[in-house]
Amino acid sequence: MASLSSRLSSFSLLKPPTPTIIHRNAVSPSSKLQFRSCVTTSSNANFLTTNLKLGNSLRVNSQLKFNCPIVSPDDHWGLWSVLLSTGAFGLWSAKTKIGSMVSSALVSILIGLAASNLRIIPYEAPAYSTVLEYLLPLTVPLLLFRANMRQLIQSTGSLLLAFLLGSVATAIGTVVAFFIVPMRSLGADAWKIATALMGSYIGGSVNYIAISEALGISPSNIAAGVAADNVICAIYFMALFAIASRVPEASKSSTDDPVTSVNNAETKVHTLPTATATAIAVSFAICRCAIFITNLFGIRGGTIPIATAIVVVLATVFPPVFKYLAPSAEVLSLVLMQVFFVVIGASGNIWSVISTAPSIFLFAFVQVTVHVAVILWLGKIFHVDLKLLLLASNANIGGPTTASGMARAKGWNSLIIPGILTGIFGISIATFVAIGVGLTVLKHM
Repeated sequence: MASLSSRLSSFSLLKPPTPTIIHRNAVSPSSKLQFRSCVTTSSNANFLTTNLKLGNSLRVNSQLKFNCPIVSPDDHWGLWSVLLSTGAFGLWSAKTKIGSMVSSALVSILIGLAASNLRIIPYEAPAYSTVLEYLLPLTVPLLLFRANMRQLIQSTGSLLLAFLLGSVATAIGTVVAFFIVPMRSLGADAWKIATALMGSYIGGSVNYIAISEALGISPSNIAAGVAADNVICAIYFMALFAIASRVPEASKSSTDDPVTSVNNAETKVHTLPTATATAIAVSFAICRCAIFITNLFGIRGGTIPIATAIVVVLATVFPPVFKYLAPSAEVLSLVLMQVFFVVIGASGNIWSVISTAPSIFLFAFVQVTVHVAVILWLGKIFHVDLKLLLLASNANIGGPTTASGMARAKGWNSLIIPGILTGIFGISIATFVAIGVGLTVLKHM
């Protein structure tokens, strides 16, 4: 008996962690997995073999294993492999029929969302923080190496006026839509999502992401906004091309103007290793300057907007240098943006996305509808050609890529490069305009 008592006494010296701590780390109220979860599972292996209350221990252990994803947060090589592979798949999907309909961005978001909710990858991980803190700010300057404001003003002519009218139409549409559809289900994120969509419908998706990051919108609402935006854009482009059918197509053999010919030659510049390395170095330096200014003046969330301003100034002052670096920079930015979209999806809750997307969709539908009505009305007042109004609206809602695509499809060859430059101009100003309207108007509605 003494021997048995001593064995039991020594056995009881093994002090397991309390189950409440394990439960708290394993299942958080926000349903997001803490980084400690998978570590807790391994550190409690001895506890599970020695705890006298074996039944409770097994239940806790099974819950931990269920919540621990296949690729753990601290498996950096594995997680980066998943992020980059998913981003590459998203880019490839744009070549397919379905992928071209929903966009590569939405494909990457949906795959990331499914992977995290199926516990293949974690909701949170150090790799995600790296993407948000470093790669996203790095992407913005890379996208704007062609943002030469002097060339844009000289080349776009009346198209720039039409684009500015479209930007005003988007601002009006945003205010009207937020009054009609306040999106109360989003809580504090309601006016922020409205602001981000306004930026997207003046510039492009990079502005949507920049504004979302600056205002601190939750990942689930960001993902829901992207999903709603893609549906709205599909409807919008069908309507836009229906209106454009009233404008006769130009002759396919029409001669390009000098600006178009010169710029088409410039797009054939090869992406050299030296240009790629220099583009990355320049973008890092711009971001460092932006962070310094942000910290100096205490501007919260100002890194991306300030980096945008810096690169626009530099691209305007030193156009030959940034024109040489632009092709390499655009390839890099395309890859980095896809990785960011995967992270946005992985950080989201699928049920939250499903529940919030309908209200965002209704808001965006009203917003874009008012935009189209107002730009056509303002175009009549200022006597702007319908062709320019439609192309400017396309640059607002879709960005430079879709604007140039529409110009090619309609045979408006002299407007291809001006359409691209106008879209780049929109990306350059959209973040500032949208945040300004959001803070002064939408936040107080």
